[in-house]
Amino acid sequence: MENISSKVTVSGSGKKMSTRIMVSLAMLAAISVVLVAVIHFPLIPAAAFLEYDPADIPILIGAFAFGPMAGVLLVIVVSVIQGFTVSAGGGIIGIVMHIIATGACVVVAGSIYKKNKSRKTAIAALVAGALVQTAIMVIMNMILTPLFMNVSLETVIAMLVPAIIPFNLLKAGINCTATFILYKSISHLLKGNE
Repeated sequence: MENISSKVTVSGSGKKMSTRIMVSLAMLAAISVVLVAVIHFPLIPAAAFLEYDPADIPILIGAFAFGPMAGVLLVIVVSVIQGFTVSAGGGIIGIVMHIIATGACVVVAGSIYKKNKSRKTAIAALVAGALVQTAIMVIMNMILTPLFMNVSLETVIAMLVPAIIPFNLLKAGINCTATFILYKSISHLLKGNE
């Protein structure tokens, strides 16, 4: 049961966030961390260090259910938790890359879907989000991978077409497709009567 006192103001927005929404976001964050802990495997054999994980699915579901800013909040919380626990090997660079790339996907997809909540708009939103995430990962890899892996920029550029771009398109595509399939069936459980 929810009452008026179970609302808190979201910093800077002036809007109220109910206890139900906060609990739903916490649950989605926990599911995301568990997913990355139990499901991660390489998609491109030539670049086994690039591992797929479904952690972005609950984040995208949260962005569709509660808006792009809720999605960004999820990205930040999940990235930090993952970065210090199940994905600690990526360190601060992994955290930054996840926040920026998934954050961009969430803002684009969540903003498009928020304007018109239809199946057609959901598809367009997720395709746009996946493409933006892939483009940003290309840029982030060119900037941060030389530092993280202690390789030259030329080495990273040589990996773009055979590994980095296909991997990120596949990962974002799988996560966005799964979000499309799952969202409607569970959105009512997240939002309740709100």
